[in-house]
Amino acid sequence: MNGVEALLFDTFGTLVDWRTSLIDDLTAFGDERGLRVEWPAFVDAWRNAQKPAFARIARGEEPWANFDAINRVTFDALAAEHGFATVLDEAARTWCVDRWHRLRPWPDTVRGLERLRARYILGTLSNGSFRLLVDLARCAPLPMDLIFSAESFGRYKRDPEVYRGAARLLAIPPERIMMVAAHNDDLQAAAAQGMRTAFILRPTEYGPQQTTNLAADAGIDVAVTSVEELADRLGA
Repeated sequence: MNGVEALLFDTFGTLVDWRTSLIDDLTAFGDERGLRVEWPAFVDAWRNAQKPAFARIARGEEPWANFDAINRVTFDALAAEHGFATVLDEAARTWCVDRWHRLRPWPDTVRGLERLRARYILGTLSNGSFRLLVDLARCAPLPMDLIFSAESFGRYKRDPEVYRGAARLLAIPPERIMMVAAHNDDLQAAAAQGMRTAFILRPTEYGPQQTTNLAADAGIDVAVTSVEELADRLGA
């Protein structure tokens, strides 16, 4: 990895455990209100609704909307489907959507990032909104030098402009930037723009029955099982 100057990290699933965080928070929310909801299924459906929304925006079928706006629309729709929309006021809906700003990191994340930051420029490169990523960096906490959000470019990953735009703003050639993610398609999109790539295995990101992203694709530069192992591999 000689010559790598900066590491850009996908965030949801790679650095933070979105699924467990949301299930725990919404379960407590429901218990306080006597709501009988299958929260794991609700959270999975909420997450799965994001990619189709990104795709509709990419095809020009819908105007640009940031991550928080998409999450609010999909939350409202799913709350209606699960039969509890009528008992939620505006404050409760806002609180639920804001849980994406309060996700907890995987156990290896913070220490691994601290080690890597001593040697490399660190940043997010995520579909999360700019404010969401700032909040995660503060509360998780994620020791980052900078925040790159898809919102900065008006497009969502895996659009090439997201990766090119980050390299342009960093003023670093793509081949001197490493994209780090738990998702092979994200890494393949980054590699297509000339970036180096590192895969972090998160075998329970989507729950105990996960069937995807259980190994790095051929051609990925580095494959590890934690951010700390990545620090080991990169000599940090």
